[in-house]
Amino acid sequence: MRKRSVIAASALIFGVVACPSAQAALTSPAESPGSSQSPERAQRVQAKAGGPTAEQLLAKVRDCGNQVSNGEYATDDGQSANIPVCGKTGAVYWKADLDVVCDGQETEECNSSTDPDFQPGTAWQQSDGQPLNAAKLPFAVVPLPSDVWDPQDSGIEDGVGNVVAVIYQNKLVYGVVGDKGPENIIGEGSYALAEALGADPDPSSGGIDESDVTYIVFPAEKVDPIEDNAEANAVGERLASQFVEANQNQN
Repeated sequence: MRKRSVIAASALIFGVVACPSAQAALTSPAESPGSSQSPERAQRVQAKAGGPTAEQLLAKVRDCGNQVSNGEYATDDGQSANIPVCGKTGAVYWKADLDVVCDGQETEECNSSTDPDFQPGTAWQQSDGQPLNAAKLPFAVVPLPSDVWDPQDSGIEDGVGNVVAVIYQNKLVYGVVGDKGPENIIGEGSYALAEALGADPDPSSGGIDESDVTYIVFPAEKVDPIEDNAEANAVGERLASQFVEANQNQN
């Protein structure tokens, strides 16, 4: 994996008990539990019950919808810029590679020995003022503001935990936006994010080379404290469900 040097500007699990009255509320007379549902309704019910699947989310971001960036990004230095940042109701998203970021707290996995580009800081900090722990916390990286795109214009605020859904090979992981990278490059995530997606998390040789990773950021609500990954999962499921519902007529 071609490692990019990062510029550090620097759950609750909802259980559903299906009592008869609740089941009746979810099922119309024409759609009893034994009858078939339309695919669209089945997806909406599943999204409400426990968050959408990776497939359901990907179905909503197959096209760019509304391009929110003024230009496009490269995945690595020296590569052509062909990745736009797109938007639909409730989210902004892009599809890129994943270079592993190990910056932040020094750990056994992330330090100057394991990562020659290691930096002991992140653009976002924990509630105690310490940098994020890339080895433990799944987080994504956004580019520094530029004429191409300023993340704050899309509701991705500095210093707060915007939720991000990251999908690779039909595996869905929720995390937060946690760091900033070069202004002309996109497609980075923490050691913990790469590991959760089933990729090699080694900051020097791991990551995902192909632009097969989908990043979906939900600006509507923040995770507080930012390091609470269980909360990121709970908020992520809810915002992802709202995103699928809001864009149910768009594919």
